[in-house]
Amino acid sequence: MALQPGIPAPDFTLNSHSGSVTLSDFRGKIVVIGFHPASFTGG
Repeated sequence: MALQPGIPAPDFTLNSHSGSVTLSDFRGKIVVIGFHPASFTGG
C-alpha cells in the first residue's frame, strides 16, 4: 500500500502487549509509524 502526502492513512487496529491500538484513537495528534519488515526474520 502506497500512501500519498496530504491523504489520511486508512484506519487500522493492531494488537500490543497492553491491548489493541487503533490509529483513529490518535486523531488530531502527530503520529510517527515505523516499519521494520526485516526485523526478527534472520535476514
